[in-house]
Amino acid sequence: MKNSIPKSLYLFYLLISTFLLFNYSVVQASSSGQAAIATAHPIATRAGEQILKQGGNAFDAAVAISATLAVVEPFGSGLGGGGFWLLQDAKTKKTIMIDGRETAPLSANETMYQDRQGNVIKGLSINGALAAGIPGEPAALVHIAKKYGRLPLSKSLVPAIQVARKGFRVTSLYRRMVNFRLKALRQSPAAAKVFLYRNKVPYPGYLVQQPDLAKTLEAIAVHGHAGFYQGDVAKALVKGVQAANGIWSLKDLASYQVKERQPIVGQYKNYRIISAAPPSSGGIALVTMLNILEHYDLEKMQPAQRIHLLVEAMRRAYRDRAEFLGDPDFISIPVNELVSKSYAKKLVKTMTVKTATPSSDLKAAAPVPQGRHTTHFSVVDKEGNKVSATLSVNYPFGSAFMPPGTGVLLNDEMDDFSSKPGTPNVYGLVGNKNNAIAPGKRMLSSMSPTIVENINNSDYAVIGTPGGSRIITMVLHGILGFTEGKSVAAIVNKPRYHHQYLPDIIQIEKGSMPYKVRKALELMQHTLKELRGRYGNMQLIINQNNKMMAASDPRGEGLALVIK
Repeated sequence: MKNSIPKSLYLFYLLISTFLLFNYSVVQASSSGQAAIATAHPIATRAGEQILKQGGNAFDAAVAISATLAVVEPFGSGLGGGGFWLLQDAKTKKTIMIDGRETAPLSANETMYQDRQGNVIKGLSINGALAAGIPGEPAALVHIAKKYGRLPLSKSLVPAIQVARKGFRVTSLYRRMVNFRLKALRQSPAAAKVFLYRNKVPYPGYLVQQPDLAKTLEAIAVHGHAGFYQGDVAKALVKGVQAANGIWSLKDLASYQVKERQPIVGQYKNYRIISAAPPSSGGIALVTMLNILEHYDLEKMQPAQRIHLLVEAMRRAYRDRAEFLGDPDFISIPVNELVSKSYAKKLVKTMTVKTATPSSDLKAAAPVPQGRHTTHFSVVDKEGNKVSATLSVNYPFGSAFMPPGTGVLLNDEMDDFSSKPGTPNVYGLVGNKNNAIAPGKRMLSSMSPTIVENINNSDYAVIGTPGGSRIITMVLHGILGFTEGKSVAAIVNKPRYHHQYLPDIIQIEKGSMPYKVRKALELMQHTLKELRGRYGNMQLIINQNNKMMAASDPRGEGLALVIK
């Protein structure tokens, strides 16, 4: 594999970064109030606030926010996608992960994106109906509302239904995302009708209305799980997919179920780390890195020395991610070993504080594909119930395909599988056998919704972000910021850097690293690559010294609120 980032990814990062560099519409709030919300879109934040004020808890608010983001941020998430919802009950202190990840259709097979010669067909796992896994978000929302919420779906889905009908105004970010996926969106008449204006990028302020999506949301509100996975909506979804050469069946939809999983739990100094479990790689990788870093006094180090050690920890965690992780229902994962302190101690012995370890010197492993675009939100209600949720459709606007009459834009999460183990996918990323396509299997993810708790007092953080392969390291930076007493503003604004084992480079935000620090790292034999902009969209809530604070990343267009 070449030690460079695929050109196609740079084009995407360029367009998203150009917007992020110049957008400062973020709102940060802090007060003595007990409830807080931070999401990637102001309309979604207000939807969550509305539900809390109607007597709903954080779990009801999560349903409302998820559904509303499906309407106003279609390039990041949607009913045609999936995600992970980390829920913590204030009374029992129990945390559970709701796994609403997409699954491969029952007719899927390991070679479905290859030609007769065994070569991967470019774009087949990205664009169109064949790229879509069976969505998990609708089932997850029904499950959360029924088991953990106080309000019926007929109330918690109202904000999303209203916005779908009345419409939302096109923003600069929306226009850039549409422009990036314009060709693919034009291939789906139903999607083009909704998201484009006269088959072109909508003008600023254009009103996007989604009456079909409103009807689908209403079906879910009335009939629950069956409103999406059975009946008229299911028939329309399958008919549309099959007419576009997809392989969905009514059995695929009828058999989809969410899974409740025990989150990954670790400890870093005096802090408990609670994060996403497989099929997410986030929790295991985070705990592995923090276990390594616990051996060092990072706060007393010079910047270059600190970055060097964080990079070495990232390198090793991402190598293990590539070798060991996948869908736990299909493969055996040595979770206890990977998150153990003794294992981290072994990894520390392979590190030096003065020189970079070339990734080629570590045991070889093939990196797996990563989701490209996601969204995240964090919610805490006045009782202390918490939700950290990361949702995705993979590439911006997913597969760019919409089955007519449904309003549901489908994901292209099938590309997160290895289209051919050992061979680069369309983005130059190589997968392994653990993440090969199989019927009913969930694809590996980097989504890392996380809750951090101070063991000695009531301080905590609810954190997460979109960002593909960089999600895990962004959350790592955020956790370290919280444990070191940084403010919410400082944490979400902090310049970011990332290493993922292969390519063997440190990726840094444009203009974020001083020249002297870069030179010091190069003397340690690190290779640095400055990106063309900034990345990520962190949504953070912190309770510190009984003071609630929330912040939405200034790189995005979100809104954070503290509610009295």
